[in-house]
Amino acid sequence: MNPKEKIVAAIDIGTTKIVAIIGKKNENGKIEILGYGNTKSTGVKRGVVLNIEQTVIAIRQAADLAEAQAGLKITDAYVGIAGQHIRSMRNRGYINRDSYDAEISKEDVQALVDDMFKIPIDVGEEIIHVLPQSYVVDNETGVKNPVGMFGKRLEANFHIVIGQTAAANNIKKCVNRAGINVKKLILEPLASSDAVLTEDEKEIGVALVDIGGGTTDVAVFYDGIIRHTAVIPFGGNIVTQDIKQGCNILERYAEQLKLKYGSSLADKAQENKVVSIPGINGRPPKEISFKNLAHIIQSRMEEIIAQVYFEIEASGMSQYLGAGIVLTGGGALLKNLNQLVAFKTGLDVRTGLPSQNIQSDKMEEVNQPTFATSFGLILNGFNEKGDNCAEAKIMVPKMEKKQVTVPDNEPEPVVMEVEPVEKKQSKKKISNLFDKLGEFFEVDDQQM
Repeated sequence: MNPKEKIVAAIDIGTTKIVAIIGKKNENGKIEILGYGNTKSTGVKRGVVLNIEQTVIAIRQAADLAEAQAGLKITDAYVGIAGQHIRSMRNRGYINRDSYDAEISKEDVQALVDDMFKIPIDVGEEIIHVLPQSYVVDNETGVKNPVGMFGKRLEANFHIVIGQTAAANNIKKCVNRAGINVKKLILEPLASSDAVLTEDEKEIGVALVDIGGGTTDVAVFYDGIIRHTAVIPFGGNIVTQDIKQGCNILERYAEQLKLKYGSSLADKAQENKVVSIPGINGRPPKEISFKNLAHIIQSRMEEIIAQVYFEIEASGMSQYLGAGIVLTGGGALLKNLNQLVAFKTGLDVRTGLPSQNIQSDKMEEVNQPTFATSFGLILNGFNEKGDNCAEAKIMVPKMEKKQVTVPDNEPEPVVMEVEPVEKKQSKKKISNLFDKLGEFFEVDDQQM
């Protein structure tokens, strides 16, 4: 491998999974995936680390899988951050320059951005991102890029993302204890938007909705500018919990039912189908109808959609979303979810896949909404580093390619589709009734 190649590593720490990924940019500008690892996350809840030890082990397992495929060692990585502690605010700042005759430079713009990191925030919080929305040069509004212009007073409107310092430090600690340095923390909905949204969609107006295991992330764009970000403390896990409690079954069965047989629209669920769940310790199996399963899923998804639409309206951009809503994340795989979201919001809806920016010989495996954040982190890494990417030595080739296996979890339960017992019996009773009536009429004919 050419030592001057630009190579970036990223780690997505989610509620249900942890993904480590290694990529490089090829001559076509696409991200070529060299290796990736995907392991179960057990120490994270709603985007916040609650068990350091379990999270460190999962990060290390995911990194081992990615390193083995790529034949490279991860030393630094870009890491995603989300969680219910994330909030955003808007602020306006300005600087007065020395002269009207000097052009506005990148250093002037950066000085304005750096000033935003000094604004007062609550104790225990830190600023994660400062995102310029628009600039004003000597009362000339609507400037997108002031570099090269003449002017004395430079102003800007900013979108500022804030998170809890403790939550950010816990993420850094877990990654560091796994033997990897955190290059930068990146807000996950921003990363996902880079992976699945087009520039045209960002210009005409679009809302990205990333439905993860523990949280649902929202990012609203208009005129090519980020207008609003939010993290909703509900995700796919709460749907699984509802199925578990509503059907009184184990959580692993509930997750399998949701993914294989669930639907977000009860009206489209098959009425003559049920799922038979194996009983525990010799108990008889439990039958759950597709219709009831869909009702449970639809009820919870409607609640999440209502929260998403509330955030879209809070952005003030609801009437400007010409490209509607783009769904991504593992929750976007729910059957009929696009139709439900379109019905509830009145907006166009599509599923966001990272295929527009990536290239891989495992395209079918990795081109999934589940990996949108991971690929977005890789893209952010290249954008952040620019042409100096190779000098940072994100990866150090020192490993031979080998197979690494993660211990198998408990075998998946056997789930079968069967016809409802009640309907079978009713059909049999009706059939027997007609047979008896037929015999009766035959006897009467003979007597007559």
